This record gives sequence, structure tokens and C-alpha cells, in this order.
Amino acid sequence: MIGQLSNPWWIFVLLGICAGILSGLLGLGSGTILVPALVLLYGFEQKSAQGMALAVMVPMALVGALRYWKNPEVDMNGAVIGLIILGALAGVLVGTELMSRLTVDILRKVFAVVLLIVAVNMFLTPSKLKQNDFDDNLTNQRIESSTQNGDVKNDTTKQ
Repeated sequence: MIGQLSNPWWIFVLLGICAGILSGLLGLGSGTILVPALVLLYGFEQKSAQGMALAVMVPMALVGALRYWKNPEVDMNGAVIGLIILGALAGVLVGTELMSRLTVDILRKVFAVVLLIVAVNMFLTPSKLKQNDFDDNLTNQRIESSTQNGDVKNDTTKQ
């Protein structure tokens, strides 16, 4: 298999290292880095590049998530993770079906537009506001749930 590659094998290892560093540093999925690189630099078809990026994502994401989980500065909310996984599993079934129905040219353009939209939103939107709103909403839900169950409400613990 390695002999069938159009580029030296170490080029792909180097690409993996770059994808791993950026994934670990920024939490980027492998598709953000690998799909454009495989398509633009190495001439793979869009669908093949996306499939390879998904295959690479599993071990890379597991190692990265475990390292983040062990970091005391990172709050990993298991409930949120579980709910996102639930939605993601359903979504990937729909997404792969759509992928199989779209032409490579349309898929490539959709991929580029999604990257552009995400990049612009990340650049223009302050991140702290959304996290604080989410945390306040969870706190309010816990307080309401506690008072509905007959527990004593204690506002002095909230900072």
C-alpha cells in the first residue's frame, strides 16, 4: 500500500503531525485541516479526503479528549458531551447519505462555504458571553429544580 502512494510516505506522517498539533491546540476536527490538504495539496477527491479525515479523527480525538479531560483547567461537562454525541451519531448518518448524493464539485463548495461561515463567526463573536449565558441557564435550571423538589434554596453559594 505504501508503494502505491503518489507522494513519499513521510509527507503524510508530517501532515498527520500538523493536523494533530492543531487539533490538540485548537480543538479542530481533522477535517478542517486534512480535507483541504488532501484535496488541494495531494489531489485526492473531496469524498475520499472526507472519508480519510473521519477515519483519522477517531484515534486523534480520543487521545486529545483524554488529555483535555485530565487538565484541571478544562471543564469537560459529561452531560453536554453525551448529548452532542447522541446528536452527532444521528447527524453523521444523514450527512453521509447526503454526501453520497452530491457531486464532488457541489460538496467541495459546500465544504468551503461552511469553513468560511465558521471562520467569520469565530472571528467576530466574543466567546465568553455565550459560555456565561449557558452557565447561568444551567445554574437557573438547577435552582428551579431544587426548589421544585422541596429543597432549601441558598443564594449565598452563587457567585
